[in-house]
Amino acid sequence: MAVEQAKGDILVFSDVATILEEDALENIVSNFNDPTVACVSSEDRIISDDGTVTGENFYVRYEMFLRRLESKVNSLVGLSGSFFAARREVCQNWAEDLQSDFNTLLNSIKMGLRGISDPESIGYYKNVRSEGQEFNRKIRTVLRGISVFMSNKETLNPFKYGLFSLQILSHKLFRWLIPFALISAFLTNSFLACQSFYASLFMLQITFYTLAIIAIKNKVLSSKKIFKIPFFFTIMNLSILLAWLKYAKREKAVFWQPSER
Repeated sequence: MAVEQAKGDILVFSDVATILEEDALENIVSNFNDPTVACVSSEDRIISDDGTVTGENFYVRYEMFLRRLESKVNSLVGLSGSFFAARREVCQNWAEDLQSDFNTLLNSIKMGLRGISDPESIGYYKNVRSEGQEFNRKIRTVLRGISVFMSNKETLNPFKYGLFSLQILSHKLFRWLIPFALISAFLTNSFLACQSFYASLFMLQITFYTLAIIAIKNKVLSSKKIFKIPFFFTIMNLSILLAWLKYAKREKAVFWQPSER
C-alpha cells in the first residue's frame, strides 16, 4: 500500500529496529546518480545494548566482502532487508508474498539494471536476544529466499542474464544446497571408514558435529572459540535444511514476526 501511495522516484525501506545515522538517506540516495543502478543495499553493523558497535562475526564480514566485490564486477545478488533503497519503477507490481529485498533486486536485473552495496550507508541493529528466535528467523529468511528464487528461475539463463546467472547460482542456490552435500559427505564417508584415510576424515566430521551438539545443548559454550564455528555452521545449515522441508510442504513465511532485541 505504501509503495502505491509513494510519490518519489526513489523509495527507501528500513526495518523498525534498524538505527540509521543522520546522513544515511543522503548517502544511500546519492548512488542513483549512476543510471545503471536500480537498487542500493546498506551494510550491516551489530551494536551492543549500550549502543557501542561490537565486533562483527566472520559470516557478516564475509558477506559484506562478497557484496563489495559483486558491486565492482556486476551486481549484488541480495540486499540487506533492514535498510535498502530502490528506483520506483523496480518496485511496481509489488509481490506481497515474496521477500521484498531479494525480489526487488531480481526485478532490477530483469529490467537490465543492477544493484550495488554502499559501505557508507550503514544499518545498525542489535543481536536477537533469544537463540531460538534467531534460529527461526534464519529459517524464515531462507524459506522466503527460496520462494523468490523459484519464482524467478529464468535468471539462471546465462544467454539472457550473463554473469548474473553464475552469481545467483553460486551465491544463492549452491549455498542453499550445502546441507544436502554435507549429508551425502557424511553418509559416503561412513561407508568408506574401513580405510584409514577415510576413517580419519570420518572422525573429524564426528568431532565437529559433536562440538556443535554440545554447544547447542549448552548455549553458554557457543561463544567459546572451539565451539563457535561448529555451532554457527551447523545451526546455519540446519536452518537451511528445515527451510527446504517447509518449502516442500508448500509453506510460506508471508507475515514477518519481529524478534525481541
